[in-house]
Amino acid sequence: MKTYEKLFTILSQADDYVNGESLAQTLGISRTSIWKAIQRLEKEGVQIDSIKNRGYKLKTGDLLIPDLIEQEAPIKISFNPNCQSTQMDAKAGMEAGGEANTLYLAAAQSAGRGRFGRSFFCPNQGGFYMSLHLKPNLPFEQIPSYTILTAGAIYKAVKNLSLMDVDIKWVNDIYYKNKKIAGILTEATTSIETGLVTDVIIGVGFNFCISDFPKELQNKAGSLFSAPAPITRNELIAEIWACFFESDPEELIYLYKKQSLVLGRQVSFHQNNQTYKGIARDVSDSGQLLVQLENGQEIWLNSGEVSLISW
Repeated sequence: MKTYEKLFTILSQADDYVNGESLAQTLGISRTSIWKAIQRLEKEGVQIDSIKNRGYKLKTGDLLIPDLIEQEAPIKISFNPNCQSTQMDAKAGMEAGGEANTLYLAAAQSAGRGRFGRSFFCPNQGGFYMSLHLKPNLPFEQIPSYTILTAGAIYKAVKNLSLMDVDIKWVNDIYYKNKKIAGILTEATTSIETGLVTDVIIGVGFNFCISDFPKELQNKAGSLFSAPAPITRNELIAEIWACFFESDPEELIYLYKKQSLVLGRQVSFHQNNQTYKGIARDVSDSGQLLVQLENGQEIWLNSGEVSLISW
């Protein structure tokens, strides 16, 4: 763990001010190094109060610490403090022969993209962005619906840690109080020689504790918490992937359906230059949405082909 990460851990566990001399002795470094670590934390958006002869006290903010996440979840962390896109980082890691179950993590990103290449709001503080690289090496028809499993794991993790309920909009959006707080993007690579899906990258962008949104997003985008958050980003990230790997897939699929915002409701969508309306009846284990059209016909929608325009 780096010096500024150790310092943050000490301050986050303290009830009162901790003087610089005590911090220096505990960490085995100089007072100057403590001051530099404080500066690094402030650069990361952590607010620290400083009073002469009393020391330092954590006010608000938290810090992504890969070591803490790795202790609680069966993954390896690759953290990028100057990230353009965790999906790009994961693809670069994949091409370089990186090991499976590596999570590419960032506190912010400058070139994030969602489904269909759409850009999305990525503030410098208050969110987290991550892409998990898997190596299933399975035929396409045997590939689990990773988007559904991830959404179910996110719901379960939030519930476990905070007792709060989030909702899920087919196929890849997480909502809280009718505003989107997270999105999931799953991409796969298939081998031409074997026909197997060799690699899968699951990307998640999450609004954890964000108060200010652009005017055009204020009615659409939300945040799981407002300051101060009762849990840390490290705790939530670790719990999400622990739930993903350790839960029965059937449980995560059940939770996905249970928290669905669209099942049982009227939806509309575009397909083949036409607009259709109907009632969303079910979600298959592979992620398709069953819609009963106004004429009684039932149709399965694939997430890669259409998006809901109302729900």
